[in-house]
Amino acid sequence: MTHELKKIFTAYQEARGQGIRCVLATVVALEGSSYRRPGVRMLILENGKMIGAVSGGCVEKEVYRQAETVFKDDIPKVMTYDGRYRLGCEGILYILLEPFCPEKVVVDHFWNTIADRKAFDLQSHYKKEHSVDRNYGSFLEMDGHLHSFRDGFSAKLPKMEIYRQNMPPCFRIVLIGAEHDAVQLASFAAMTGWEVTVIAHPREEKQKKDFPGVSDFILSDGETLDLVIDKETAIMLMTHSYAKDLKYLLALQDQYPAYFGLLGPTRRREKLFSSLLEHHPDVPEEFISQIHGPAGLDIGAETPQEIALAILAEILAVTRQKAVISLREKEGTIHA
Repeated sequence: MTHELKKIFTAYQEARGQGIRCVLATVVALEGSSYRRPGVRMLILENGKMIGAVSGGCVEKEVYRQAETVFKDDIPKVMTYDGRYRLGCEGILYILLEPFCPEKVVVDHFWNTIADRKAFDLQSHYKKEHSVDRNYGSFLEMDGHLHSFRDGFSAKLPKMEIYRQNMPPCFRIVLIGAEHDAVQLASFAAMTGWEVTVIAHPREEKQKKDFPGVSDFILSDGETLDLVIDKETAIMLMTHSYAKDLKYLLALQDQYPAYFGLLGPTRRREKLFSSLLEHHPDVPEEFISQIHGPAGLDIGAETPQEIALAILAEILAVTRQKAVISLREKEGTIHA
């Protein structure tokens, strides 16, 4: 959800520059089931534009209507939305609506935290009832300090419920390769909200503009890779060149990302691993065993777009530790 908050801050900065006021909607509690869970947010602009969503689209009009009083008097409120008779989700949503106007120092601190790939926390103070209260509101907690979403809002609040949420760095995928399938995977990953870094060999004569939506573009032949790989990063090796793949593998032999994928058939993978061990017999077994190759789930993918979907699906399953089954075969709730 960190990527959704990035979009909200970006939209807020644009709106503020135009003198347009904003209200933030946050789902702080849920009874029953819903399309999305607590922690999702939507920014509402005074001109009617909305950034993000708190449901599949069925709740947003009511949220906008309820936000009108917040725009009018600048007092936060909690609204309830009972979907048991209107939605297929059969849940009751509790949504905090509050003026959203963080000071520039808070906005700058937020973007610095994002750039440094640091985790941070959010907390929203509210009562689980349809009500209006000046003491409702949310805070960013970064580097041990609370920063309010609106000027003058204090953390010294009466006793009430607090929804807390830890926000890890944005999930990132590092794509090593610049062929057509890498372009498709980069595009799909960017649409998912992931930060995308593409590493291309200098001889491929590719540029950042060839990969719409990417955050970073690096030219490297694999001799050195100056990358900071954390547990919110996936690596996908897909150069279509055996020699290049081997060189990049040698450069990455000390890295343990959240997911490490290798494009190509099983025989090619085994040949690569054999060559890797010939060059460096002391490569840890853990490094080799972490690699998913051939990468992707078996969904019958044929086209570059379908292959991208298969790879993205496997990354999600691995990073969220999910056994892959059809939802119709799952017992209990979808999000459990």
